[in-house]
Amino acid sequence: MFFSSLRGYDRGWLRGDLIAGLTVWAVLIPESLAYASIAGVSPVVGLYAAPGALILYAALGSSRHLVCGPMSATAALSAATVADVIPVGDNRFAAFTAALALTTGIAALLAGILRLGFLASFISEPVIKGFIVGLALTIIIGQVPKLFGIDKAEGDFFEQAWGVLSGLGDTDALTLAVGVASLVVVLGLKRVAPVIPASLVVVLIGIAVVELLDLDVDIVGHIDGGLPSFGLPEDVDYGALAAGGVAVMLVGFAEGLGAAKTYAARQHYEIDVNRELLGLGGANLAAGLSHGMVVNGSLSKTAVNGSAGAHSQLSGLVVAVLTIVTLLLLTGLFESLPEATLAAVVIAAVIELVDFRALIRLYRDTSRALGRAYGVAARPDFIAATAAMLGVLIFDTLPGLFIGISISLLLLLYRASRPYVATLGEFHGTYVDLTRQPEAERLDGITIVRVEGGLYFANADAVRARLMRAGRHVQTVILDAETIPFVDVTAAEMLDRVAADLRREGVRLVIARDVGLVRDVLDQVASESALHDVYPSVRAAVKSVGAAPRST
Repeated sequence: MFFSSLRGYDRGWLRGDLIAGLTVWAVLIPESLAYASIAGVSPVVGLYAAPGALILYAALGSSRHLVCGPMSATAALSAATVADVIPVGDNRFAAFTAALALTTGIAALLAGILRLGFLASFISEPVIKGFIVGLALTIIIGQVPKLFGIDKAEGDFFEQAWGVLSGLGDTDALTLAVGVASLVVVLGLKRVAPVIPASLVVVLIGIAVVELLDLDVDIVGHIDGGLPSFGLPEDVDYGALAAGGVAVMLVGFAEGLGAAKTYAARQHYEIDVNRELLGLGGANLAAGLSHGMVVNGSLSKTAVNGSAGAHSQLSGLVVAVLTIVTLLLLTGLFESLPEATLAAVVIAAVIELVDFRALIRLYRDTSRALGRAYGVAARPDFIAATAAMLGVLIFDTLPGLFIGISISLLLLLYRASRPYVATLGEFHGTYVDLTRQPEAERLDGITIVRVEGGLYFANADAVRARLMRAGRHVQTVILDAETIPFVDVTAAEMLDRVAADLRREGVRLVIARDVGLVRDVLDQVASESALHDVYPSVRAAVKSVGAAPRST
């Protein structure tokens, strides 16, 4: 159903939606101008993208609060994707940027129609976190030359940073003063008066200062007024943008879905991931046909929307109307905006995304037991996040994203192929991991092991080696199968062979606490001559063997 958030609309919501729409508009206008500059196109392109995106998301999306528009991460990804196809500064760059929005929209719509929302789970939050940190650093270093009034160096993050250091001698003092003052004001207002639209305030101050004092600094310059033309961009190669469109869709969807779920949880309603794909697709189609740029959901603007009292997507429709009014009547106001002030707005908008504390938390999220079990792979989230961040900083945005995803999946496969196998001892009547409870007692002639994970073809050899080692110098190996949620035919056959091999060495393999599905597979595969000792509990298995505990 279209405009689902307006179904059963309560008149009492109207005041909150109108105030929220006005508040979000005050934030969206300067940020859209700034994000367009990140995408490498005229600032007005950010405004072109917003109205259609807001309307189409409201019609197709499932969130009552999500605000859809240009965003820093996808803007930077857009700039990098288009730059791989056509040189920056080419007069067709804006057309290719709009075409990328269209390809992103088509990819999202197809994914939504095919109900592929579950694929978002394959991009882990740590990868997105590292990717966004890398993007934010890249955006910031790209804006620093505008603050200093120096030429921007080309290349990766480190090359651009070296270019800034090398060019400090050419700093324009007046430009630096305007840029630093703008940055201080916008960051200060966000800290001491968060309800005030700091970006809009600093933009208006910057314009006023240039007009009143006739400052000789670089300004945005002429901005075409009026509504954009509507239609397909001409003379573009959509095929060359297809892969980039899918990548932008994945990043935008992951970021927007996180924002939508965050506020839905606070307001106690559900998000439909496939409708979110449809909403993202429709928003990007509208943005592309309006000769705008890629868009996605924004956590910061969604938070502003919710805190200002929004109850439905009517607030987004209000923002769309106000943005159209801005295009018709107010674009001339922004022509005297200092480039240094616009750079300050960009930096202030993304600096909070440089979340090194989150990376430190990911590094700390491990334990000695995990370290013993997996070695360097004991911190997979930290490694994947760092790989994504460094990939962006060194190899650019798209390679950085795919590096992060690839490392994350490789570490997942590595850990899955090496499940933790605990050796158990008796402690006050229960059987516990000896590495976690050293006071537990081993049993004479028995080794009790517990595989913590599913058993399948990828880890069958590793588990076999561990079981064979467990059979040294004992008469019985008890496999506690309670933490084995599933087993495939390859692993079942492996257990059958291990049982037979151990029996030839005079060692008995016993299985305890096998769950239903595991038992079914083992019954179908195992031979009666090898793997047939199965007990309902470890205690029953130990009692059957008849062993007594001994001190470790």
